[in-house]
Parts: sequence; C-alpha cells; structure tokens
Amino acid sequence: MWANIGSMETTRSGRPRLTEQRRPGTTAREEILDAAGELFTTRGYASTSTRAIAEAVGIRQASLYHYFKTKDELLSALLHQTVTPTLTFLADLQQADPSPEQCLHTLAAFDGAQLLTSRWNLGALYLMPELREARLATFWTERERLRLAYLDLSRIILGATGVADDAADLPFRLVESLVNMWSRTPQPDRARLAGHVADACLRVLGVTDDLPALRAGTLHHLGRNDPARVGRL
Repeated sequence: MWANIGSMETTRSGRPRLTEQRRPGTTAREEILDAAGELFTTRGYASTSTRAIAEAVGIRQASLYHYFKTKDELLSALLHQTVTPTLTFLADLQQADPSPEQCLHTLAAFDGAQLLTSRWNLGALYLMPELREARLATFWTERERLRLAYLDLSRIILGATGVADDAADLPFRLVESLVNMWSRTPQPDRARLAGHVADACLRVLGVTDDLPALRAGTLHHLGRNDPARVGRL
C-alpha cells in the first residue's frame, strides 16, 4: 500500500514540495526513482531531463540533486533494482543447499518474476544504446555476477545430462527474454510466465523427468522468502 503524504511533506528540511505526493514511495528517493523509471522506459533516456523527472515527482530540480547528482546515477540505481534483489535471494537460497537443478529452477522463477512484475519495464533499459556509454560499472559487475551464477549451475547440470556445453548460457538468456513480455497493463497470469521459463531453463539443459518435483521445491523456497510470491507463479 502506497503511503499518502500531504502537501506539507518535505524532501529535506526547508525544501517543501511543489505539490502533493504524486508518486508511490515512502521517501523522496523512491519517488524520484519511480518517476525516472517511467520516463526512461517510455520516453527514452536521452529524451528525459532531470528537470522533467523533478516535475513528475513535484519537487524542485535542485532537490533532486540532493539524491542523485547525475542522470547516470539515476539509471544505475534503477538497473541495480533488476539484479541486486536476485543476487540477495540467491545467496539466501544457497544457504539451503538445494540441488543444482533446484537452485537453477528457483533462481530463474524468482528472477523472472522480478522482471515481469516490476512497476516499470526496467529490464528493457538493457536494450538502450546509451547503456554502454553511461557510467554503470557497478551495475555491469553485478549483472556479470548473476550471469556467472547461472552459468556455473548450468554447467554442473550439463555435466550430468550430457547436453553440449554451448547450451550453458541459454537459461540466463531465456530469463532476460521476459522483458519482451512485460506489459504496462498487468495481466492476471503474467507472472506465471516466470514459472514456465524456469521449466524451459531446465529443459534446454536436458532435464525433463523431474520438473514436477522441481516446481514444488521452487514454490517451497519462494514461499519461505515471500509468501505472496507463491500465488503469482
């Protein structure tokens, strides 16, 4: 539930809002990120100014710079939202010591749901040409960590199934393809696609017989992390 904050709310002491709260979020930083997420994904990064973002939030442009010094910082923060929660989830999942097959299936389901159910299609930002030019070193490092985690699990599984090693990168790419299925109007079963893609990740690696048990295990692991997520897959 979004917080309802009145017109007396301030972004910082002595810097009153221009209007009542327009954006979801409990802090000005969250509101700024929400506005940037919408504008970057609908207008494009190059076509969006920091002034436009500030106006969408209802704050002064100078106030925005208290939180983000540049557009690159804003873009980096948004992109981290597509990988950091998944890396945190993976670290917790590995503590439970599931089989490689279960770990990959659960990881893909969680990661896919993150991409599909976000308020804005942040994964689509990966496709922007500006992404290669922006100062995003920390994001690229985290994304590579996630890709390598998928790759390591895939190679372990391929060692048992005998499928060619060149299939090892397919699970990561399959999950990322879900950004093309995001829609602004939420579909009741949209997040279920994440479960189907998790199945596909195992199939391309040669695992087919254990899918029902893997689905049950994934629901168990997701339920421990986020009970509400179980009903979405």
